[in-house]
Amino acid sequence: MTDQPSYAAVHDALRPEAASFDIAAAPTRLDDLFADKEAAKASCEADAWAIDELQDRLYAEGQRSLLVVLQGMDTAGKGGTVKSVFAHTSPMGMEVTAFKAPNTEELAHDYLWRIHKAVPRKGHIGIFDRSHYGDVLAVKVLGLQSEEEVEARYEDINAFERYLCRTGTKVLKFFLHISKEEQKERLQARLDKPHKRWKFSKADLDSRALWDDYQRAYELMVQRCSTEHAPWYVVPSDSKSRRNAAVARIVRQTLEEMNPKAPKVDWHPEDWVIS
Repeated sequence: MTDQPSYAAVHDALRPEAASFDIAAAPTRLDDLFADKEAAKASCEADAWAIDELQDRLYAEGQRSLLVVLQGMDTAGKGGTVKSVFAHTSPMGMEVTAFKAPNTEELAHDYLWRIHKAVPRKGHIGIFDRSHYGDVLAVKVLGLQSEEEVEARYEDINAFERYLCRTGTKVLKFFLHISKEEQKERLQARLDKPHKRWKFSKADLDSRALWDDYQRAYELMVQRCSTEHAPWYVVPSDSKSRRNAAVARIVRQTLEEMNPKAPKVDWHPEDWVIS
């Protein structure tokens, strides 16, 4: 058994008041909830096993699903979060979708078309590595659409997520918030370490050059699209272990509140003999 911060403590630390969210004041470290790196790892490991058991029940129930959205600047740790938080979750009931720039077919449809296709089936946990929010973040920063269209998309997304919740898909959204200094170190590591060089892309530097613009876009994203049915959790992510542990606490608690139950059988197990 490991000492873990309460769900309430993590919830209060990660969930800002949307209307007044100030990204410049949002911390990028979460040192006060976990004593050290090892404590954070132990907490995440304990929650990862609990998430596995809860996901088994969700799969057996087959009536609802959970969508976990991970958004953040390059190197914020979306992939690392998935690997740690869902380390023990059966792939049979989990779907991970990594969204990149839309292809020709996707561009021929409305921007939510490819997103809706990837929403998890009933009984499954779906994880979005990037998401529909790319269609307001990059679009806004790069000026690909008018301000009026961007504002309309915030409304579209809120309505879309409300629809998902109404039809049985719980939505959890995590903004993995890192500092510019931490991103510099992680990008440099991709250059310095041969086994990480495949991750490096010039596009990462292009986005970094627009850091302030992206920060303002993320701030507006939280202000416009953190709702009661689908709130944003702003996760300090300079520490990988604490980031993972914080996300795991919220995911576990959400599944516990959903309280999935395996269906009851209409026969008596004592009537059967295995020979």
